[in-house]
Amino acid sequence: MREYNLDDTQFIIQLLNSEGWLAFIGDKNVHTEEDAKAYLLNGPMKSYTENGYGLSLVATKEDLTPIGMCGLIKRDNLDFPDIGFAFLPEYVGKGYAFEIASATITYAKDTLKLPIVYGITMPENASSKKLLEKIGLSVEGWYSFPNQENKLLLLKLTF
Repeated sequence: MREYNLDDTQFIIQLLNSEGWLAFIGDKNVHTEEDAKAYLLNGPMKSYTENGYGLSLVATKEDLTPIGMCGLIKRDNLDFPDIGFAFLPEYVGKGYAFEIASATITYAKDTLKLPIVYGITMPENASSKKLLEKIGLSVEGWYSFPNQENKLLLLKLTF
């Protein structure tokens, strides 16, 4: 796991247009190098500077092939960050998400000293909900992004 940089634009285009991302996170309209640069600069890279954490690239240990992202996201309408993760389809169900999400929770607790971490997922995203519960989060209630009507599951882990 490492912080994103502007050399990661092709991977961002691939990940953000993968089937799972589009189905459960939504279309971020990232289709070109310029779109990907803007996404990285205004999302993960901005979060590193402003919050000291953010979404990071996840790669295989063997050959450092980029396979997904995981990290903490600070939202304006939540008091504490939520954990986010997404993987390319060919790496789903192989234990990578559990390994890196567990490490992210440990980092949140031990290094950042956060008292709470949230998780947000669509109710129909059973695999995401299962992973969040496996790393210790429990359903807390419902969450909606500002100016959106759809209800998402809000999960919470208190340390």
